[in-house]
Parts: sequence; C-alpha cells; structure tokens
Amino acid sequence: MSISVRHITKQFGAQKALDDVSFEIGGSEVVGFLGPNGAGKSTMMKILTCFLPPTSGDASVCGFDIREASMDVRRNVGYLPEHNPLYTDLYVKEYLEFTAGMYGLKDKAAKVKEMIGRVGLEREQHKKIGALSKGYRQRVGLAQAMIHDPKVLILDEPTSGLDPNQLVEIRGLIKHIGEQRTVLLSTHIMQEVEAICSRVIIIDKGRIVADDNAKHLRGMGDRKQALLVEFDGRCTDQDLMALPGVLQAARGKGNTWTLSFPEDQDIRPTVFQFAVDKGLKVLTLQRAERDLEDVFKELTMPVSGK
Repeated sequence: MSISVRHITKQFGAQKALDDVSFEIGGSEVVGFLGPNGAGKSTMMKILTCFLPPTSGDASVCGFDIREASMDVRRNVGYLPEHNPLYTDLYVKEYLEFTAGMYGLKDKAAKVKEMIGRVGLEREQHKKIGALSKGYRQRVGLAQAMIHDPKVLILDEPTSGLDPNQLVEIRGLIKHIGEQRTVLLSTHIMQEVEAICSRVIIIDKGRIVADDNAKHLRGMGDRKQALLVEFDGRCTDQDLMALPGVLQAARGKGNTWTLSFPEDQDIRPTVFQFAVDKGLKVLTLQRAERDLEDVFKELTMPVSGK
C-alpha cells in the first residue's frame, strides 16, 4: 500500500482541521484530493510528508510509519507544496544539483540531466529560477520532487496560476508520472480532475465526504437529472423555470439550455408542449450528463439555515 491513513485527526487549539480521516491508495495512479479552501487538504499533505504531526490517528507511506520512520517516509516521497519554495537566485541546473546532493545521490550529474529532460527544462537549465515563468518554475518544482526517484508524489495545487498552455503541459506531465508511481494531487480545478485523475477523494470541513472514481461520483449528490434542450428561437429562464418539474434552467451557447429536474420525473412531454405553445422547434433534446463540479458543489456547499 503506497499511502495508508487511519483515523487521522488534527487540531489547532479549538479548531479541528482534520476529523477522523481514513483512506488508502495503492499502485500507480493519480488521485485527486479535492475540497474548498480550508477543508484540510494542505494539512493532510503536510502530515503525510512529515512536516506536521497529527493530533491522533496513524498513517504510513510505502509501509513506513510517519511517526516512527519519518526519514524513510521522506526518502520515498516527493513533495511539491502549494507555494513552490525555490531558490530564485540559483540557476535551474545548479538548484537541481544542490537538491540531488541533499539526497546524497551518487551520480548527481546523470540524475540532474535525466530530470531536466523529463520535465522539459533543456532550454531553461542555464537560466536563473527567478527569471522563469510560473509554468517553468512548476517544472523545476516537479523535478526537485522527483529527483530522488520517490515511489509517491504529493502535489499541492501544482497548476495554480498557470496560463492555459502551461496547464495542458503540466497536466500531461503529471498524468504521465502517474503511470509509474502514486500521485496524490490537491486541486480545486474540476477540469483538471476529469483530465488526469483515476480516483477522487473529496474532503469538507476536515472530513471525507466522497471517495470514488469520477464516473461514479457523478451519480452521487441530489437525486436529480438533467436534460439538454436546444430551440430554434429564444426563450427566457423564467419561461422554463415556470414549467412543472423544472428545478433549474441554465443557459448555454445560443438557444441551448440545461434543465434540471427530479430523478423520478420525465419532463420531455412538458418541454415539447412548451415549444408548441411558443411556436418554437426543438432542435436537440437529450439527457445531459452531470459533471463533477455539480457533485462537488452539492457535497460541500453550506446548507442554508444551518
């Protein structure tokens, strides 16, 4: 088992950051660790990397206990914190040589060359880190996290602040890394999870509220379904919300709408009758698959009145 977490609780005074958290990760996969700000994601990652002790509970990485064998844990874990702590006055190659030396690697030159090639830093290796773009700094962070060939990678918001092109590049790199080792990835970007994660763990207020693959998670939450409708003319959300059974009407491109309705109802006849009454043609009428963001909101959104 790459990561095993058993009833971990972490308190900061009266504040409970983690509340009886348990999960296991084994094998080569990318696992998304999702939650709102302040949910406990970074706290859990700091515990797994031995930067922060738990208040209670146990955890192990690659079979090594985080309390009893912290040095063994660190040898088997590569960690990229949310705020990538790099020495900006050092050159890329120089910094990676320094990192390799800290791990006591024998053939530093060969390992640094390998990492530079793996993360695509060949052209940037002789530049100072402070002169790099955010995307290339993240590549340097990934290189330092992997330079000692860890079995587990823990990445806290690795794509935060990247532009669209950088996002695609870094996501592709992380997905490739996940084919060879365990990756625990903290993020709040749902598209990122859909693109690269084989499994998703959602945490809210310090507790695990969901743990499954993305496909199964889409079936969780409120018992409702959605219909994708396109008309040949305009109508308003007020018109559609007035239809019996319609819970929500979200406009898409042009005259396309996504209508949410209870799972035990069929609103298609109602939609057709609405079109007839309004003199509209129905161009598209099909079931719309709920996305992960819908489920995330349902599981983590505060309940009004509580």
